[in-house]
Amino acid sequence: MMMRTFSVFLCLLSVLSAAACSSDLPVPAESPAQAPAAAGADRAKPIPPRSASAVIESNDAFYLRTAGDPQISPDGTRVLFTVQFADRIGTPYTRLWIGDLAAKSARPWGAGDGQEGSAPRWSPDGTRVAFSGRTGDGKSGILIANADATNITPLADVTGTNHPLPRAGERVAWSPDGSKIAFVSATPGPEPAMEADPIVITRYLYRPASGWGGRFNDNRRLHLFVVDVATKQVTQLTDGTNYEHSIEWSPDGKSLAFLSNHEPDPDFFFNYDIFTIDVASKAVQRLTETKSNEFGPTWSPDGKTIAYSGLERLITSSETNMEDDHVWLLDVASGKRTELGAGIDNRQGRPQWSPDGNHVYFTVQSRGSVGLYRLAVAGGAAERLGPSLEARGNVSAFAIRKDGVVVAAMATPARPADLYTTTPGSDAFAPLTTLNVDLLGKKTVAEVEAFTFRNEGMEIEAFLTKPANLDAGAKARYPMIVMIHGGPHGQQGPAFVHKAQTYAGRGWAALMVNYRGSTGYGQAHSNAIANDQNGAEARDVLAGVEAALAKYGWIDPERLGVEGGSYGGQLSNWIVTQTTRFKAAVPWASISNIVAHNYMSVYHDYLQQEYDGKPHERGIMDQLWERSALRFVHKVKTPMMLAHGDNDLLVNPAEIEQYFIALRDVGVEALMLRYPREGHGMRETQHVADFIDRSMAWYEKHFKAAAMRTTN
Repeated sequence: MMMRTFSVFLCLLSVLSAAACSSDLPVPAESPAQAPAAAGADRAKPIPPRSASAVIESNDAFYLRTAGDPQISPDGTRVLFTVQFADRIGTPYTRLWIGDLAAKSARPWGAGDGQEGSAPRWSPDGTRVAFSGRTGDGKSGILIANADATNITPLADVTGTNHPLPRAGERVAWSPDGSKIAFVSATPGPEPAMEADPIVITRYLYRPASGWGGRFNDNRRLHLFVVDVATKQVTQLTDGTNYEHSIEWSPDGKSLAFLSNHEPDPDFFFNYDIFTIDVASKAVQRLTETKSNEFGPTWSPDGKTIAYSGLERLITSSETNMEDDHVWLLDVASGKRTELGAGIDNRQGRPQWSPDGNHVYFTVQSRGSVGLYRLAVAGGAAERLGPSLEARGNVSAFAIRKDGVVVAAMATPARPADLYTTTPGSDAFAPLTTLNVDLLGKKTVAEVEAFTFRNEGMEIEAFLTKPANLDAGAKARYPMIVMIHGGPHGQQGPAFVHKAQTYAGRGWAALMVNYRGSTGYGQAHSNAIANDQNGAEARDVLAGVEAALAKYGWIDPERLGVEGGSYGGQLSNWIVTQTTRFKAAVPWASISNIVAHNYMSVYHDYLQQEYDGKPHERGIMDQLWERSALRFVHKVKTPMMLAHGDNDLLVNPAEIEQYFIALRDVGVEALMLRYPREGHGMRETQHVADFIDRSMAWYEKHFKAAAMRTTN
């Protein structure tokens, strides 16, 4: 339901979102430069001035910055990385910065706040940088520049697609000799044009991935290309009706590894395998032929092995998976596969090789955080780098220097993601950037405390963001908002969440519960949601509320609110049919009719892997209707503000339209809030701030109404 939340929902912009989660996302293979901006008139609007408040506020969304995608120079002295800015009306964007590893300092790469672009990649000799950006005439593509950001020159145009894809890997890669750059771009498919009248639709996946790129699948296919750096001559390597992506050069520079789904109907059965292509002859070789999925292939330094992230189950989803990804090794010569990460019972990220080829590094989701680990190829126990699990944070990207120094982007409870350095054997991360010190250094960042409780035989962990002005010894009582993550296979944790911190600045607590089905607690925990939508996981959330009330006597049980995005919105809609505990609810991109959602969503395979069958089989459709909030709308008493992006095709806006009318039919106060141009995730910063403000106003209105009823 949630594109694994920023999925897409709240995981796309975790710093700005209503809830944070740790998930890999299926996203369109397009440059950030292609992201649509706000409407022309809106672009001219000024952003709010920086707040001087001592607490975090909604408009701070415009001034928060986030580091990502570190790339260490070949000589090991510098690191290029992206910094996400949100300081204009419209969607956030990234600029390129550069850090000096010896001096432990960083600055913009290029003039001003840095060259606008993404995916910076060093040439093998370190003299040049390729990156994604605008190539001119509104086109997106690959640009190349000197290492000092001078002589920026367009190299090749790149076209994206809105087709729903898995979490794609590299889309730009230098050849080992620096003479060529491989890249991924889209070409027209054989289907009828979407501009036709009438539009003729033949594909099972006929909707776009996000809703930000049109009403229907553009039917463009991703293919592999190489461009000669000296002559700018572009050569197309693959064609046909399949999608190829996630590229990496072999160490000898002769071939590329990539992913593609070669099922008879790739729309109907989600199964990506690893292939290679000889760049000179264009001959393709298939390296895996499993019924499960492989992601993120990366060559060992000697070219004999490919590490990748993989699944084993036959039924998986193109949207969010119940099964945890693990790290695997593939012997290129024999085709033998080895599950390197089998000893870690948690979700593992895309692997990277150590420069000497002796270890594989990857992230691991664990108890609300994302840590950085490495495993020896020869076997043995996994080693966690940097802080222990108790020093919680979320590592989102990393790079490894030849001497073992690691540069990682990590969010902490006090800050959005900055860059840090560490080494194997170290128990600390040393900061390289402090991007938000000017903003957050002058504000109170609320404490986030973890606690566990048991419900129906399972231990569940929750995280409570405390009010910034908390005086636990006083008689004052503080409201609490329950913020439910999406997925459902994602997690929340203590890392900085702007909306939760804004609630804390208002004097409210925010509760996040990693209900069964969440990632970060092992496969059995994730499996526990099978065949049970809106079942035990909803009861876990309610049990978490009771546990918080019992543990923290300063929480006001008469001023409770509930919200969530995507699957979290579905749970919000459902929970208010089961209890009158909450005085107000604010679901975003929520599902009210699970049956209808399955057939209107971009992703038609999500429920199949959750129920081991499609809805028309074995009475599954009846189960889904019995767990749909719409079925029990007559039990709702909680005032509802239903918010949705107008362009959301992952969860169709019809989901809240049904619920809104049904709520009004039964006499419940309901408000429908629609955001133009938004898809499943909230992307435009003015919308992020507006939604936070409207959420607080909705809660305050009904907290006051409840207090008046109690007084009278």
